[in-house]
Amino acid sequence: MDKRTFLKSAVALAAVTAMPGSVWSLAKNKHQLRVAQIGVGNMGAADLEAISKHSMVEIVALCDVDSKYLADAKKLHPAAKTYADYRVMFEEMSEGIDAVVVSTPDHTHAPASIMAMEKGKAVYCQKPLTHLVSEARVMRKIAEEKNLVTQMGIQVHSFYDYKLATLLIRDGIIGKVKSVHAWSPKNWGYDGTLSKDVDPIPDTLDWNLWLGTAEERSYKKGFYHPMNWRKLLDFGCGTLGDMGVHIFDTPYNALELDVPKTIKNKCRKPNGVGFPEQNEVTYIFPGTKYTTEEMSWHWYDGKGAPKKHKDLMLPNNEKLPNQGAMFVGEKGRLLLPHFMLLPRHIVNGEYLDLDLSKYATLGEPVSDYDKDSLKHYHEFVDACLGKGKCSAPFSYASRLTETILLGVIAGRFPNKTLHWDSKNGKFLEEEVNEFLDNPYRKF
Repeated sequence: MDKRTFLKSAVALAAVTAMPGSVWSLAKNKHQLRVAQIGVGNMGAADLEAISKHSMVEIVALCDVDSKYLADAKKLHPAAKTYADYRVMFEEMSEGIDAVVVSTPDHTHAPASIMAMEKGKAVYCQKPLTHLVSEARVMRKIAEEKNLVTQMGIQVHSFYDYKLATLLIRDGIIGKVKSVHAWSPKNWGYDGTLSKDVDPIPDTLDWNLWLGTAEERSYKKGFYHPMNWRKLLDFGCGTLGDMGVHIFDTPYNALELDVPKTIKNKCRKPNGVGFPEQNEVTYIFPGTKYTTEEMSWHWYDGKGAPKKHKDLMLPNNEKLPNQGAMFVGEKGRLLLPHFMLLPRHIVNGEYLDLDLSKYATLGEPVSDYDKDSLKHYHEFVDACLGKGKCSAPFSYASRLTETILLGVIAGRFPNKTLHWDSKNGKFLEEEVNEFLDNPYRKF
């Protein structure tokens, strides 16, 4: 099935009446939530560990294209069935699965998640939600029309420091926000050329399944699997799609932003292979009740990020945190390091103390990653069991991801201001629209 047919079929199936997401799992399984995980290596291993720590979770299926990762996960969950192909897994045991965790490379997020949602499964999908803007819109539509429990894997969304910053901004601690600066010096870009060398495919890896819907190509050791795919156009979303989702999340959520009106990426010319190693992206957003009439957002990544700017100067000539965001308001600034450090309130070049007693409902400040990181996963499980709601459902995550991906696309048209027509889901610059979508390979 080609991509256009696949997405159209997914949307059509979403229109079928479904039980409320918090009811179906209880109706089918009155005991534990039966979870299948697709992708169990690296971040997938961390996801599997976190979600399985919930007392009401039973891991019933494990899926990975690399048999080594699959064997390691099987040792931890010996009762789970194992698969290399998620399509086979759904065909054989769909009725025995309540929820699915998707922890694959970016280009497989949508194909695997959409198939799970078509079958009425709750889905926890790692960030960024999708590889393409078209996929993000389809996933949002399916999730909403089938009334499914969904969550994007942005664990820090549930951390104390990020939740505190959200409340501070909404309480007007710095007045209406006129701009945000966000940065990461990580380099998930590649300014080189595509190697023509061909290496033997490891015995443990099903290369065809790893490529999935992406264009067929030869295997190159260390170039794709297991790590460097983030740098490459056909598989990842660069630093902006990796760290940007985390760092954008709190300002985006706190300010109740929608998608931007214009996007401009200052970077090198496209090379057709990898993302630029350094990006400086400027978004202009329509205003909200927490911002000025328009709000600018500035993203910097790569070596040396961020560039010097008066809004980023700290008291006492202190250095900026390695990664983070700065809210610039009409009455001061709020620095939010990434992560597990409290936000800092800055007025007239000096730090002001925060009165945390006003935010006692958040509990005590937590700086224990292992403890705090479980919250986001377990919030998803609880929502599946009818206890509360998810804080990063696909209705939210799709808009955040769309915003991120517009900046990624702008990297193909360096130094050009692009105008986004959100209602119609396309750029006013017609030549840019081909990058909103991409054909799926049959595999």
